[in-house]
Amino acid sequence: MTTHPDDAHRLARRTLDLVDIPSVSRDERRIAEVVEMAIPRGTFHEIHADGEAFYFRTARRPGRPLVLLAGHLDTVPPQDNIPGRIEDGHVIGLGATDMKGGLAEMIELAHWVDREAPPLAVDLGLVFFTREELPVAESPLPAVFAACPELREAALAIVLEPTDNTIQAGCVGNLNASLVFNGRSAHSARPWQGDNAIARAVEGLGDIVRVAPREVELEGLVFTEVLSVTRIEGGIADNVIPDRVHCRLNFRFAPDRDTGDAVRRLEELIGDAGDLEVTSVSPSGRVTTRTPLVERLRAAGDYVIAPKQAWTPVAQFTQEGIDAVNLGPGATAYAHTRDERISIDELARTYAALQRFLTEDA
Repeated sequence: MTTHPDDAHRLARRTLDLVDIPSVSRDERRIAEVVEMAIPRGTFHEIHADGEAFYFRTARRPGRPLVLLAGHLDTVPPQDNIPGRIEDGHVIGLGATDMKGGLAEMIELAHWVDREAPPLAVDLGLVFFTREELPVAESPLPAVFAACPELREAALAIVLEPTDNTIQAGCVGNLNASLVFNGRSAHSARPWQGDNAIARAVEGLGDIVRVAPREVELEGLVFTEVLSVTRIEGGIADNVIPDRVHCRLNFRFAPDRDTGDAVRRLEELIGDAGDLEVTSVSPSGRVTTRTPLVERLRAAGDYVIAPKQAWTPVAQFTQEGIDAVNLGPGATAYAHTRDERISIDELARTYAALQRFLTEDA
């Protein structure tokens, strides 16, 4: 199946239209309305809609697997990159790669199914949701799973996050924590009367910043587990010995750990260096590469399969027992950047591959 030039044009225009709708996390009302109205009701039934997430699907047919395409509506804050534009074969603007291009794929595929009634090999579901760029505790997806138990019957979920048009399996978990070093303040002319929290932090952070990356191989894919100190603040004045230093830690843990294992491992690494408080934990995503549907998807686009060295909602789908992978036209190098963009050729490539994957004559 070859993409028609009109398809590439529609994908580019749809992506640009979505880019031009401001949709920073917690302010997605307008784009949610636009996307909900964009799905053709002739073929797709709206199963769930609560203003924050939407689930549409074609009619269920006996013996056909349910496949979900999923994508988030929100973006990070703008960096003087909205409105967008089309230039040099790219759609340029806020969220173009993460992930307005993926949303455009979902919408245009829905119109293709409605317009041409292709012989689908699967039942097709579409899941749109808000607040993905925020901590997982704010995600509306758990409410969707609770309201729509049939989602757990899906044989595969494809999350259209940017992946450079590769299949990226699983995902690392994401743990954020605070680490506080406490001392006792004093006059800097008499530092021996105090207990310098900065000195405690220098000593305590030494072993932490030297924690070596841990490589974990799952189904032939290598994930790298890393612990980073991402922020540090402390000090009172130039003539005061400080009594407190506050650090932020980020632990990206491999898919062989659940959230409890990750917390325990971080506690082991920190030991008694300081006062540790875990502030958020997003689970890792189960690795799925060796199923007939993933193999069918790989063949449909002649895709490379790679590990997802970041967190995505794949983790939320696999927690519900649903096989899931990441696959999207966006370039990971442009995600969250000031010059964010997506290649129109890559939009068209994903579109054609998903058409092949979804149809009986793939």
